[in-house]
Amino acid sequence: MSEFDVKRNLTMLTDFYEITMANGYFKHGYRDTTAFFDMFFRSVPDKGGFAIMAGVEQLCEYLGNLKFTAEDIEYLRGKGFGEEFLDYLKNFKFACDVWAVPEGTPIFPGEPIVKVRGPVIQAQFIETMVLLCINHQSLIATKANRIVRAAQGRAIMEFGSRRAQGWDGAIYGARAAYIGGCIGTACTISDEAFGTPALGTMAHSWIQLFPTEYDAFKAYALEYPDACTLLIDTYNVLKSGIPNAIKCFDEILKPLGKRPKGVRIDSGDIAYLSRKARKMLDDAGYPDCKIVASNSLDEYIIRDMLLQGAAIDSFGVGERLITSSSSPVFGGVYKLVAVEEGDKIIPKIKISENVAKITTPGDKKVYRIFDNETGKAEADLIAFTDEVIDFSAPLTLFDPDFTWKKKTFTNYTAKELLEPVISGGEIIYKYKSADETRDFCASQLETLWDEVKRFENPHNYYVDLSPALWEKKHKMIEENRFE
Repeated sequence: MSEFDVKRNLTMLTDFYEITMANGYFKHGYRDTTAFFDMFFRSVPDKGGFAIMAGVEQLCEYLGNLKFTAEDIEYLRGKGFGEEFLDYLKNFKFACDVWAVPEGTPIFPGEPIVKVRGPVIQAQFIETMVLLCINHQSLIATKANRIVRAAQGRAIMEFGSRRAQGWDGAIYGARAAYIGGCIGTACTISDEAFGTPALGTMAHSWIQLFPTEYDAFKAYALEYPDACTLLIDTYNVLKSGIPNAIKCFDEILKPLGKRPKGVRIDSGDIAYLSRKARKMLDDAGYPDCKIVASNSLDEYIIRDMLLQGAAIDSFGVGERLITSSSSPVFGGVYKLVAVEEGDKIIPKIKISENVAKITTPGDKKVYRIFDNETGKAEADLIAFTDEVIDFSAPLTLFDPDFTWKKKTFTNYTAKELLEPVISGGEIIYKYKSADETRDFCASQLETLWDEVKRFENPHNYYVDLSPALWEKKHKMIEENRFE
């Protein structure tokens, strides 16, 4: 947990209709009605095969600190809300139960990734922040991992703070990028808050400020002899930058018994320049000097450069990562799926002409099915929470859209994905460091088949419904269908 997360009161970061609906529920006798809401998403960004769950820690911090200040109450009084409702808010105590898929877990369309149970006023009120926290960080973690995979084992550094959509986009985006597999970030405050390693060297302005490029290199090498990475494209990479860097290494670092860390190229035909620079460095006796590339990179540019034989050891990726510019919306939604009436749970459904917008009703849980021989994830199964499934017997799953497509598993393990993070309004989330979450993410990605990880036309990972849930959903569709 970071103090950064709890310094600000974000209770009023909500859509106004969540307050108007809360007032309506309060006045019309639904104040104590217990409701279930699911967050899920409908499609993977960039037409990928999977997404990565992130943002749960920040969501828990928000939910654990919900309170209406005197200023909030006065503002709402000015919007015309009555005193009885304002008194309710004044004494507000969050009391919901919340479950979430652990951060770093691969997630798929249609399955609940956050589940909320509690008084409908409260469960509805938190909709915006549930979506804001999970949508943003899951989007950036997913994009970061695509870029990391494109680099084929070469390090990716997140360099996007100055191009992010606002300071929270930069700070939490850096955290999400680290979870997704980046080795660090240019965002210093994210390192301070979450332990995502801060990285960086110099800008072109450093080079320009000194009388000569060599003077700039010399000053930097003297100041940081153990971490000397020089930016070599301010004037001319091959005629000036590399020769001056080699001269600096020879005249400054070598007498100190130090070796250079690297050189960075930020413009030009980087694939070509890196190959030439590599030869010049090798010929000068610096085969261990790494070459770093930056400049509006993404997974496709990185992949193409490597196919062209680029001699690059690591990449700094900025705007196209921190904004996920090729697919900037995660698209998670938050829907009512059930209410409690006495000791019964009554499923609710949203029906639409757009099939993708039809919700799956009921209080549910999600299982991931692993093949015991390969250790690979084969499919996810959504079932009613109170449904008893015999996982010691063969398990037959079917595609909920194309029901004739079936597969039976015999040697398998079923793992429940949703874990409790809030109980009765109290945080029970098990905090992990950014390093632990990043390592967990990497281990979970190893359970996916390579076919699911393809950039183009990835294999469709199946998210299936139990027979009982499928039958209930289709019965409700029929009951609510109008000719």
